[in-house]
Amino acid sequence: MASAVHHNFHRLLALLLRPLPAPARHPRLSFSPRPAGVRSFFPAPGCRLGTYAVALAEPELVPPEEEEEEDDDARFVVVTFYKFVPLEDPRTEVASHLHFLQGRDIHGRIYLNEQGINAQYSGPHKDAAAYADWVKKDHRFRDMLVQTSPALTGHAFPRLKLRYKPSLVQLEGGSLHLPLLDPSMRAMPLTPSKWKERLEARACLDVSSSEMSGRKLLLLDVRNDYEWDVGHFEGAQRPNVDCFRSTSFGLSGEVSDPLNGVDKEKTDILMYCTGGIRCDVYSTILRKKGFQNLYTLEGGVSNYLKAEGPAGWVGNLFVFDGRLSLPPATFRRPACWPSEGEKERWVGRCYACGSEVVELRHRNCANIDCNRLYLSCGWCAEELAGCCCSDCKAAPRLRPLLPGHQRYLKWHVYRDGLLPPAAAHGEDDADCC
Repeated sequence: MASAVHHNFHRLLALLLRPLPAPARHPRLSFSPRPAGVRSFFPAPGCRLGTYAVALAEPELVPPEEEEEEDDDARFVVVTFYKFVPLEDPRTEVASHLHFLQGRDIHGRIYLNEQGINAQYSGPHKDAAAYADWVKKDHRFRDMLVQTSPALTGHAFPRLKLRYKPSLVQLEGGSLHLPLLDPSMRAMPLTPSKWKERLEARACLDVSSSEMSGRKLLLLDVRNDYEWDVGHFEGAQRPNVDCFRSTSFGLSGEVSDPLNGVDKEKTDILMYCTGGIRCDVYSTILRKKGFQNLYTLEGGVSNYLKAEGPAGWVGNLFVFDGRLSLPPATFRRPACWPSEGEKERWVGRCYACGSEVVELRHRNCANIDCNRLYLSCGWCAEELAGCCCSDCKAAPRLRPLLPGHQRYLKWHVYRDGLLPPAAAHGEDDADCC
């Protein structure tokens, strides 16, 4: 009996110690990643283990009865709004806005030009709301949609940039030549409820009814690929774009272009982006190219999540501020708290090895000449020293791997050794990517 137990023990020990087959190398890696299907147990610095769901990203959901009371005027918020309206003297307008904000604690990006205003900023609720209210007192901005979301860790922007800018969004060639002031040239806005109805109709649309009616419906994500990776509407194709400036939907003629070969008269194109302005701008380009049936989500995804919740939406929402990734409940608290199964509906994938990541939060490539914004597991972040691929790891101009949610400073800080590595991270004047 003892001999049999001893023999079985050694057989089991031999199985446990047997070497695993070497995993195949990933084309972006010069080292062997962990086996496919194994989640990362090396968290990206600053993230939490054990949950692979959208509800994990900041801010963490807290049941209402557990929330602490806080001075409403002192709590920090992020405010966004834009409006296309003719401004005869935008530089004078800039001076007026700067004068109003004197003595107020506002950080962010606020741009004005001859076509209107585009603003994203953070601050204590009292100051943030006062500025939005002041802008809306001008009859030209009276009906402007103002959106507010919480910023639980204080300012979401490093500093205030309020200035004249020739283009309200980053677009190749600028936007002043586009007919943005003509509502008929922009896509028709759909309220969140109407958008939801269209999504439901699209889901129920079968091939036979589509062929009989001769009409088609296409859902177009007018954002960047890394935004789609964090969250998107179900059925939306991942855009092959890493910067809105270079967007070429309907223009390139490439096979990967979702608008390539589309019937411009019989296809309803539903466009969406984070807050709506990119769709409004790009729809004028498509309108000039002959696309007739253009629709946009009024107020973008952030407005939809506030009005309708996450119906039809998968994942988190990427935002261009220090928070980077927000769960849907940031905009509208659920009537009932999600079950564990619902929480694990969507996980992101590491850009380098494709494994699941524990937190839907991006980092910039440590190679300053790449600076790609990407999702990374902790394993690859360490192995690639903060770079997105092996080639970047071998690049000459490298920044250090940043821990946690810190952001890079200007390149000269690292080049000239102006600050020791421990002190050169996460300063407020970091580049906004």
